[in-house]
Amino acid sequence: MKERPILFSGPMVRAILSGQKTVTRRAMKPQPQKAPVDVVDGVPSWDSPTNYAGEVQMNTQHGNPCPYGKPGDRLWVRETWLEDPEDDGSWAYTQYMGCKGSPLSDIPKKFQKPEHCLFRATWGGPALIWRPSIHMPRWASRILLEITDVRVERLQAITWEEALDEGIGDHRFECDRPIEPDGYPACSCGSVGYVDAFAELWNSINGPAAWDANPWVWVVEFKRIEP
Repeated sequence: MKERPILFSGPMVRAILSGQKTVTRRAMKPQPQKAPVDVVDGVPSWDSPTNYAGEVQMNTQHGNPCPYGKPGDRLWVRETWLEDPEDDGSWAYTQYMGCKGSPLSDIPKKFQKPEHCLFRATWGGPALIWRPSIHMPRWASRILLEITDVRVERLQAITWEEALDEGIGDHRFECDRPIEPDGYPACSCGSVGYVDAFAELWNSINGPAAWDANPWVWVVEFKRIEP
Protein backbone atom coordinates (compact mmCIF):
# COMPACT_ATOMS: atom_id res chain seq x y z
CA MET A 1 0.00 0.00 0.00
CA LYS A 2 1.38 3.37 -1.07
CA GLU A 3 0.30 6.95 -0.41
CA ARG A 4 0.43 9.66 -3.07
CA PRO A 5 -0.69 13.30 -3.14
CA ILE A 6 -3.49 14.46 -5.43
CA LEU A 7 -4.73 18.00 -6.14
CA PHE A 8 -8.39 19.00 -5.91
CA SER A 9 -10.09 22.36 -6.37
CA GLY A 10 -12.29 23.95 -3.70
CA PRO A 11 -15.63 22.78 -5.20
CA MET A 12 -14.32 19.24 -5.55
CA VAL A 13 -13.02 19.26 -1.96
CA ARG A 14 -16.49 20.24 -0.78
CA ALA A 15 -18.02 17.48 -2.90
CA ILE A 16 -15.66 14.92 -1.33
CA LEU A 17 -16.46 16.14 2.16
CA SER A 18 -20.20 15.89 1.48
CA GLY A 19 -19.81 12.35 0.15
CA GLN A 20 -20.95 13.29 -3.34
CA LYS A 21 -17.63 12.91 -5.17
CA THR A 22 -16.34 9.33 -5.23
CA VAL A 23 -14.38 9.26 -8.50
CA THR A 24 -11.94 11.41 -10.47
CA ARG A 25 -10.92 11.33 -14.13
CA ARG A 26 -7.43 12.34 -15.21
CA ALA A 27 -6.03 12.31 -18.76
CA MET A 28 -3.53 9.54 -19.52
CA LYS A 29 -0.02 10.71 -20.37
CA PRO A 30 1.04 9.71 -22.94
CA GLN A 31 -2.18 8.85 -24.73
CA PRO A 32 -2.43 5.18 -25.77
CA GLN A 33 -2.68 4.41 -29.48
CA LYS A 34 -5.50 1.93 -29.05
CA ALA A 35 -8.02 0.79 -26.47
CA PRO A 36 -6.70 -1.20 -23.48
CA VAL A 37 -8.44 -4.52 -22.99
CA ASP A 38 -7.89 -4.71 -19.24
CA VAL A 39 -6.49 -2.88 -16.23
CA VAL A 40 -5.08 -5.06 -13.44
CA ASP A 41 -3.65 -3.48 -10.30
CA GLY A 42 -3.60 -0.13 -12.05
CA VAL A 43 -1.63 -1.42 -15.07
CA PRO A 44 -3.37 -1.36 -18.50
CA SER A 45 -2.73 -4.09 -21.06
CA TRP A 46 -3.32 -4.60 -24.78
CA ASP A 47 -3.58 -7.77 -26.84
CA SER A 48 -1.72 -7.58 -30.16
CA PRO A 49 -1.79 -10.31 -32.82
CA THR A 50 1.63 -11.83 -33.52
CA ASN A 51 2.54 -14.31 -36.25
CA TYR A 52 4.60 -17.28 -35.04
CA ALA A 53 5.58 -19.68 -37.86
CA GLY A 54 2.38 -19.00 -39.72
CA GLU A 55 0.16 -19.20 -36.62
CA VAL A 56 -1.42 -16.00 -35.31
CA GLN A 57 -1.30 -15.68 -31.52
CA MET A 58 -2.22 -12.91 -29.13
CA ASN A 59 0.70 -11.19 -27.44
CA THR A 60 -0.18 -9.20 -24.31
CA GLN A 61 1.60 -5.87 -23.89
CA HIS A 62 1.55 -3.86 -20.69
CA GLY A 63 1.58 -0.07 -20.37
CA ASN A 64 2.69 2.31 -17.67
CA PRO A 65 0.94 1.89 -14.31
CA CYS A 66 -1.61 4.43 -13.19
CA PRO A 67 0.30 7.35 -11.60
CA TYR A 68 -2.37 7.62 -8.90
CA GLY A 69 -1.98 4.04 -7.74
CA LYS A 70 -3.96 0.81 -7.66
CA PRO A 71 -6.86 -0.47 -5.54
CA GLY A 72 -5.85 -0.40 -1.90
CA ASP A 73 -3.42 2.50 -2.33
CA ARG A 74 -4.20 5.84 -0.71
CA LEU A 75 -4.37 9.44 -1.90
CA TRP A 76 -3.92 12.39 0.41
CA VAL A 77 -5.63 15.51 -0.85
CA ARG A 78 -3.79 18.74 -1.47
CA GLU A 79 -6.01 21.83 -1.32
CA THR A 80 -5.60 25.58 -0.86
CA TRP A 81 -4.74 26.10 2.79
CA LEU A 82 -3.04 28.16 5.47
CA GLU A 83 -1.33 27.22 8.70
CA ASP A 84 -3.00 28.62 11.81
CA PRO A 85 -1.54 27.48 15.15
CA GLU A 86 -4.31 29.21 17.08
CA ASP A 87 -6.89 27.33 15.02
CA ASP A 88 -9.37 30.22 14.90
CA GLY A 89 -8.17 32.44 12.06
CA SER A 90 -6.81 35.11 14.38
CA TRP A 91 -4.29 37.06 12.30
CA ALA A 92 -2.59 39.07 15.05
CA TYR A 93 -1.72 36.06 17.19
CA THR A 94 -0.17 34.03 14.41
CA GLN A 95 1.76 37.02 13.12
CA TYR A 96 3.12 37.49 16.62
CA MET A 97 4.06 33.82 16.70
CA GLY A 98 6.00 34.31 13.48
CA CYS A 99 4.22 31.48 11.65
CA LYS A 100 2.04 33.15 9.02
CA GLY A 101 3.98 33.53 5.80
CA SER A 102 7.20 32.20 7.28
CA PRO A 103 8.88 28.94 6.18
CA LEU A 104 6.85 25.90 7.15
CA SER A 105 9.89 24.52 8.93
CA ASP A 106 9.47 27.33 11.48
CA ILE A 107 6.14 25.93 12.63
CA PRO A 108 6.52 24.03 15.92
CA LYS A 109 6.00 20.30 15.57
CA LYS A 110 3.00 20.35 17.89
CA PHE A 111 1.18 22.62 15.42
CA GLN A 112 2.01 20.51 12.34
CA LYS A 113 -1.44 18.93 12.19
CA PRO A 114 -4.53 19.56 10.02
CA GLU A 115 -6.46 20.74 13.06
CA HIS A 116 -4.05 23.69 13.20
CA CYS A 117 -4.76 24.66 9.58
CA LEU A 118 -7.41 26.62 7.70
CA PHE A 119 -8.81 25.45 4.37
CA ARG A 120 -10.11 27.82 1.75
CA ALA A 121 -12.77 25.40 0.48
CA THR A 122 -14.64 25.55 3.79
CA TRP A 123 -13.42 28.86 5.24
CA GLY A 124 -16.16 31.34 6.07
CA GLY A 125 -14.11 34.07 7.73
CA PRO A 126 -12.37 37.20 6.44
CA ALA A 127 -10.11 37.27 3.40
CA LEU A 128 -6.72 35.66 3.98
CA ILE A 129 -3.54 35.18 1.99
CA TRP A 130 -3.66 31.48 1.21
CA ARG A 131 -0.93 29.00 0.44
CA PRO A 132 -1.33 27.20 -2.93
CA SER A 133 -2.45 23.59 -2.80
CA ILE A 134 0.73 22.42 -4.52
CA HIS A 135 2.69 23.59 -1.46
CA MET A 136 0.65 21.63 1.06
CA PRO A 137 2.80 19.18 3.07
CA ARG A 138 1.50 15.77 4.08
CA TRP A 139 0.94 16.77 7.70
CA ALA A 140 -1.52 19.52 6.72
CA SER A 141 -3.83 17.29 4.68
CA ARG A 142 -7.22 16.63 6.25
CA ILE A 143 -8.62 14.27 3.58
CA LEU A 144 -7.38 10.72 2.98
CA LEU A 145 -8.84 8.55 0.20
CA GLU A 146 -8.51 4.85 -0.51
CA ILE A 147 -8.59 3.75 -4.16
CA THR A 148 -11.29 1.14 -4.76
CA ASP A 149 -11.02 0.74 -8.55
CA VAL A 150 -8.94 1.91 -11.51
CA ARG A 151 -9.95 1.60 -15.16
CA VAL A 152 -9.29 3.27 -18.51
CA GLU A 153 -11.93 4.68 -20.84
CA ARG A 154 -12.66 7.50 -23.24
CA LEU A 155 -13.61 10.76 -21.54
CA GLN A 156 -16.92 11.06 -23.36
CA ALA A 157 -17.98 7.56 -22.26
CA ILE A 158 -19.08 9.09 -18.96
CA THR A 159 -22.78 8.66 -18.10
CA TRP A 160 -24.88 11.20 -16.27
CA GLU A 161 -24.88 8.97 -13.18
CA GLU A 162 -21.07 8.90 -13.29
CA ALA A 163 -21.02 12.68 -13.75
CA LEU A 164 -22.94 12.92 -10.49
CA ASP A 165 -20.26 10.76 -8.82
CA GLU A 166 -17.70 13.27 -10.15
CA GLY A 167 -19.27 15.86 -7.85
CA ILE A 168 -21.20 17.86 -10.44
CA GLY A 169 -24.29 18.02 -8.23
CA ASP A 170 -27.50 19.91 -8.86
CA HIS A 171 -26.05 23.40 -9.05
CA ARG A 172 -26.38 23.46 -12.85
CA PHE A 173 -30.15 23.05 -12.70
CA GLU A 174 -32.41 26.10 -12.55
CA CYS A 175 -35.56 24.37 -11.36
CA ASP A 176 -36.73 21.59 -9.06
CA ARG A 177 -38.52 19.50 -11.67
CA PRO A 178 -37.72 15.79 -12.14
CA ILE A 179 -35.00 14.75 -14.55
CA GLU A 180 -35.34 12.49 -17.58
CA PRO A 181 -33.36 9.21 -17.83
CA ASP A 182 -30.67 11.00 -19.86
CA GLY A 183 -29.90 13.32 -16.97
CA TYR A 184 -31.64 16.42 -18.32
CA PRO A 185 -34.41 18.27 -16.47
CA ALA A 186 -37.91 17.41 -17.64
CA CYS A 187 -38.64 21.01 -18.55
CA SER A 188 -37.51 23.78 -20.86
CA CYS A 189 -35.92 26.09 -18.31
CA GLY A 190 -32.55 26.14 -20.10
CA SER A 191 -30.67 24.14 -17.50
CA VAL A 192 -27.58 22.13 -18.38
CA GLY A 193 -27.46 18.34 -18.05
CA TYR A 194 -24.96 16.57 -15.84
CA VAL A 195 -22.68 15.40 -18.65
CA ASP A 196 -22.66 18.87 -20.23
CA ALA A 197 -21.86 20.36 -16.84
CA PHE A 198 -18.97 17.93 -16.44
CA ALA A 199 -17.75 18.82 -19.94
CA GLU A 200 -17.72 22.49 -18.94
CA LEU A 201 -15.77 21.64 -15.80
CA TRP A 202 -13.27 19.56 -17.81
CA ASN A 203 -12.72 22.40 -20.28
CA SER A 204 -12.27 24.92 -17.48
CA ILE A 205 -9.42 22.80 -16.08
CA ASN A 206 -7.82 21.42 -19.23
CA GLY A 207 -8.56 23.99 -21.95
CA PRO A 208 -11.46 25.00 -24.22
CA ALA A 209 -11.13 22.06 -26.66
CA ALA A 210 -10.20 19.40 -24.11
CA TRP A 211 -13.62 17.74 -24.02
CA ASP A 212 -13.89 17.52 -27.81
CA ALA A 213 -10.48 15.82 -27.94
CA ASN A 214 -12.10 12.89 -26.07
CA PRO A 215 -8.83 11.59 -24.55
CA TRP A 216 -8.28 8.29 -22.82
CA VAL A 217 -8.57 8.90 -19.08
CA TRP A 218 -7.73 7.14 -15.86
CA VAL A 219 -10.96 6.61 -13.93
CA VAL A 220 -10.00 6.38 -10.27
CA GLU A 221 -12.77 5.45 -7.84
CA PHE A 222 -12.21 6.01 -4.14
CA LYS A 223 -13.73 6.15 -0.70
CA ARG A 224 -12.88 8.55 2.10
CA ILE A 225 -11.23 7.04 5.16
CA GLU A 226 -10.03 8.45 8.44
CA PRO A 227 -6.47 9.89 8.29
